[in-house]
Amino acid sequence: MFQPLHSRFLPAPNPADAPTLLLLHGTGGDENDLIPTGQQLAPGFNLLSVRGNVLENGAPRFFRRLGMGVFDENDVRFRADELDDFLEKTLVERGLNAEKLVALGYSNGANIAGALLLRHPKRLAGAALWRAMLPLQDPGPAVESNGAPVLLLSGSADPYYQPEGMARYEQWLRESGFQPEHHLLPTSHGLTTADFRRTLEWLERCFSPKKSQ
Repeated sequence: MFQPLHSRFLPAPNPADAPTLLLLHGTGGDENDLIPTGQQLAPGFNLLSVRGNVLENGAPRFFRRLGMGVFDENDVRFRADELDDFLEKTLVERGLNAEKLVALGYSNGANIAGALLLRHPKRLAGAALWRAMLPLQDPGPAVESNGAPVLLLSGSADPYYQPEGMARYEQWLRESGFQPEHHLLPTSHGLTTADFRRTLEWLERCFSPKKSQ
């Protein structure tokens, strides 16, 4: 049974017409962590920031893991479905455009956003995934998506970065009709100005007001 998800919502001046940026924190974060980042990267967007429902030694996460970089894949599937259910209800309750929902996730948040892409391939209009891993080792056959753009930013020195897994991830996204764009940055798991610069450029290119008209 799905549990309620804690969230924080900051509306744009015209919420019904504006795109919504779904903010998904990393392990140990909460619904407040990425709000300043969202405000800087996406002025004019509604901001919907969600807190993960799972606790790991008191640290919020979006799904359980069995070890470092080893996911409880049954829980990944359940929590992705739980998040999708929350989004469907929240978009309706707040009168937001369901076709303008863009995810921005870091680490564990990037992985739950990726799980949404795998299990609900028409939910997101786009996704920027910082330090993501393939959420399910076997993502299954390609699906019919809405063709959303997906930005993947990895760190070449990130201990969680798996080149083979990322290659399979990109292949699945491409075969499913998504538009993946992967950049390998000279950094570790932490974020750098290059992440913000590339994400800002991607958002402006894919979701500027002129693009949505």
